Amino acid sequence: MSHIRRISLHVDEPDPGHFYWVLMEEGDDASQWRELESASEGYDMWLDALQEGMKALVTYAPDERIGPREDSSDDEDASPVGLPLK
Repeated sequence: MSHIRRISLHVDEPDPGHFYWVLMEEGDDASQWRELESASEGYDMWLDALQEGMKALVTYAPDERIGPREDSSDDEDASPVGLPLK
């Protein structure tokens, strides 16, 4: 089975009273994160932004029992090209 993706959700407030959800994914280096997706419009309440961000996060999990997974073609346990598995 492929590894679970490390996706985080946070709420940003660039202007007072305007809240946006943001989904970020860990890069190759654990100290680097890239933005996956964010709200196109702001919310008046932090909780509304958080709840909508959770809905967006859930869409990354095709199966709610196992969560969002990396593409199986990127499987770390797979044999490198041209080398047999031992």
